[in-house]
Amino acid sequence: MQNLKLKAGERFPHIEVKTQDGRLIPLVNVKPQASLGKWTLVVVYRGQHCPICLKYLNELELFTGRLGALNIDIVAVSADNKQQLEQFKVNGLDTSFPIALELQLKDMKKLGLYISEPTSGSETAHLFAEPGLFLVNPKGETTMIEIANAPFIRPNIDQFVTGLEFALENSYPIRGTHSY
Repeated sequence: MQNLKLKAGERFPHIEVKTQDGRLIPLVNVKPQASLGKWTLVVVYRGQHCPICLKYLNELELFTGRLGALNIDIVAVSADNKQQLEQFKVNGLDTSFPIALELQLKDMKKLGLYISEPTSGSETAHLFAEPGLFLVNPKGETTMIEIANAPFIRPNIDQFVTGLEFALENSYPIRGTHSY
């Protein structure tokens, strides 16, 4: 079966995830008045079993000020449950942005993420998404997409944020929209 990717410029799909207190919320909350809304950076990570994810999320925390100055909120999400997130924190996860839980297989597919099966009990007991980044504008359009099939294929965060600063300051268009 072909892995269908979310296309640049498409509306980000409605996906509900759990909060740490068990509430269901939309992964991206698009405001009715787009000019007043915020951008959202959705960061999909593999799960608490991934030391590279731990390092990446903690490094991303160092850039929350610059992203906030661009009016960008961050939300991270994985298929992990609350207990796995708590273990991730014990392992050193230290972020101020929200971490959502229990990303469902159907939603991983909507986003076009690569999905992996655990190779051992030391990973996890469930399917999990490989890394993905989605920048969503206040209108709900997916403006930038990065999808990887392995944990070490991710953009350098400093370069990424510097690029975002340039893009937003210069009204950079949504790229990659040509249909063929």
